Amino acid sequence: MSAIAGIYHQNHEPVSREHIHAMMGSLEQFPADDVRVYKKDHIFLGCHAQWITPESIGEVLPFYDNERKLAITADAIIDNRKDLFNTLGVRQSFRKEMSDSELILLAYEKWEEDCPKYLVGDFAFVVWDERKRKLFAARDFSGARTLYYYFDQQCFAFCTVMAPLLSLPFIKRDMDEEWLAEFLFIQDMIDVVDVSKTIHKNIKQIPPAYSLTIEGGRVNLERYCRVVGKGKLKLKDTSEYVEAFKEVFQESINSKLRTFRKVGSHLSGGIDSGSVASFAAASLKNENKKLYTYSYVPEDNFVDWTPKYRVANETPQISETINHIGNVESEFLSFKGRNSLKEIDDWLDVMEMPYKFFENSFWVKGILEEGQEQGIGVMLNGARGNLGVSWGPALDYYAILLKKFKWVHLNREVNQYSTNVGVLDKKRIYSLISKKAFPIMKKVLDSSQPYNFPDVINNDFVTRHKVKEKLDSLGYELNSTKNIYELRKEHFEQNYVWNTTGTSNSKLSLRYSIWNRDPTNDMRVIKYCLSVPEEQYVQNGMDRSLIRNATEGFLPDQVRLNQQKRGIQGADWLYRLIPDWGRFNNDMDSLVKDPLMYEYFNVEKIKSILSKYRSEPLPEQAFNPELRILMRSLIVYRFIKKQF
Repeated sequence: MSAIAGIYHQNHEPVSREHIHAMMGSLEQFPADDVRVYKKDHIFLGCHAQWITPESIGEVLPFYDNERKLAITADAIIDNRKDLFNTLGVRQSFRKEMSDSELILLAYEKWEEDCPKYLVGDFAFVVWDERKRKLFAARDFSGARTLYYYFDQQCFAFCTVMAPLLSLPFIKRDMDEEWLAEFLFIQDMIDVVDVSKTIHKNIKQIPPAYSLTIEGGRVNLERYCRVVGKGKLKLKDTSEYVEAFKEVFQESINSKLRTFRKVGSHLSGGIDSGSVASFAAASLKNENKKLYTYSYVPEDNFVDWTPKYRVANETPQISETINHIGNVESEFLSFKGRNSLKEIDDWLDVMEMPYKFFENSFWVKGILEEGQEQGIGVMLNGARGNLGVSWGPALDYYAILLKKFKWVHLNREVNQYSTNVGVLDKKRIYSLISKKAFPIMKKVLDSSQPYNFPDVINNDFVTRHKVKEKLDSLGYELNSTKNIYELRKEHFEQNYVWNTTGTSNSKLSLRYSIWNRDPTNDMRVIKYCLSVPEEQYVQNGMDRSLIRNATEGFLPDQVRLNQQKRGIQGADWLYRLIPDWGRFNNDMDSLVKDPLMYEYFNVEKIKSILSKYRSEPLPEQAFNPELRILMRSLIVYRFIKKQF
C-alpha cells in the first residue's frame, strides 16, 4: 500500500528537483515505511510506501528493470498471484519473495495495455516503457485505489491524492463548477456521474476499470473491463451452487488475509459482514492468528425509535455471531461525544472534496483509529454484498413468478415466506407482489410521495452547466423507475456507482496505514454471483438464500435465518448532534449570509428550511430529507471556504 506520484515531460525537459521535492514533501503528512524516487531525465516516479503484505517488506518502489527497460511505481495488492505465476511461468523458487509490483511488471511485459484485465485485486500503478517511450497507468475495476493526474501538451503529473499535484506551481487551484453542480443536483449517495472529473478543474482522475496510455504525444483513456454476466451457470442442485460459492468466497477471503500484521473486520449484526468474519476467523485459526472485530453501537442513552422490523443497536446479534464463530477478539465502540458536525473539517482534509456520507462519518474513521492503535494491517468488510453474495429480493422474485403465471410455485413460496417474516396476512403480501409485477397498479393504488431531497441548488447554476442534459446523455435517471433487477445490472455496469467508496477507503488507508479489503467486491466472487440463476437466491420462502445456505455452521441460525429484523445505520446521527445544535445553527447562518453561496445554492429555500429547525429537533427526525440536505449544504460550504 503506497501513495504514488510522478511527472513525465513529453518535451524531454528534465524534471526539476523542486517539483519532485514539492510532491514528495506533500506526502509526508502520511506515515511511511519507506520513501524512494526514480528519476531519469524527463521522467520521475515516486513512492511513499506503507508495508502491508509480507512481500512488500523491503520492496523497492519505484522499481526499474534494467533488462526489460521498464520502470514501475505501484499502489497495489494483487490477489490472484498463484494464477498469474502459473500463466507467466514464474519459477517456484521466485514466487514466495516476488512483490506484487514485480508481478504487475511481468504481466505488462506479456500483455502490455491488456494487462489490467488479468489482475485481480486493488491497484493503481504507472509503468514507464523506456524502449517504446510509452507511459501506461491503470486503476482497478471498482476504483478501490485512486489515481489523479494533470495533463497538458508538455507535462503529465500524477498522484494517489490531489494535494501533491496542487503543490506544483503550474497547476492552478480552480474549482470545477460543473463537478459541483452535478454533486449538488444528484440526490443519492453518488458524487458525480462523470468520474473522470474532480472538484479541481485542472485535475482529472483515471476512472475505475480504465487505463491511460501516453505515446507519441497522444493520450488515450480506455475502459478495459466491464462486469457483465456471460450466461447462467447450470449445476445439478442447490448443494452444488452452495459448494461452488463457498469455494470462490473462501478463495477471495484467503487472498485478502495477506498481511504480516493483525487482521481486523467490521462486524454488524447482519449476514454480509458476519459471513466475511466467520470465513476469515476459520482461516486465521489455521495460521494461529485471531480476527479482531470492530462493531459500532449507539451510545447507552440512545432510545431506538426505529420501526420494530429495524434494529439500530445490533449488540445482541453481533454477540451471537462472535460467540458462535470463535477465534475473535471483539470491540464494541460507541465513540461517546463524537458527531458528524465535529468531523466535517477533518473529513474534508481526508477526502479533498465534499462528501455525502456524513451520517456514519464519525465511526467509520473512529474504527480505523482504533485499529491503527492495535496494529491492524488489513480491515475486512462486506460492504458490497447486497447486490452480490447476499442478493435475493423475495418479493421481486415472486413478481417474476406472478408475471409468468407460475401459480403453484408462487403460492408455495408465499405461504413459507409469510411464516418466515411473521406476516400472516397473505393478501398484504400478494398486494405488494402485484405492485412490483405491474408498476402501473402501484401508480394507481399507491398515493404516497416518492422520497426526495428538497431542491436547494440554484436553478440558474444547473441550467448554465447543463447538468440535466449531461446526466441524460450518460444514462443516469434522477428518480429512477427501474426495477431492482435493472438497478442491479446498472450497479455492475456503471463505474460511477463504485467510485465513492473507493475514494474514501483509499485515502483513509494512507492516513491510518490500514488497507480496507472487501471479499464481496472481489471480481471472482461477483462474476460467480452474477452467473447463479435467480431461483437459487430465493427458496422456500427465504430471501438471500444462497448466502444463508452457504453460512450454515458458520453463523448462528438467529442471524443466518433472520428475516424479521434488519439493522439500520445512521439512526443516531441526529441524536448525537443535538448537544451541538447551537453551533449547527451558527454555521448555517454563516452559509446563508455569504454572498458567494447565492451562486450555487437556492439560499432562500435553505433559509426557509432552516427556520423550521431553529430549536433542537427530535432524534427520530434523523432521516428527514430537509435536515440531511442542510448538512450536505454545510459540508459543501465548508469545503469551498477551506479550498477556494
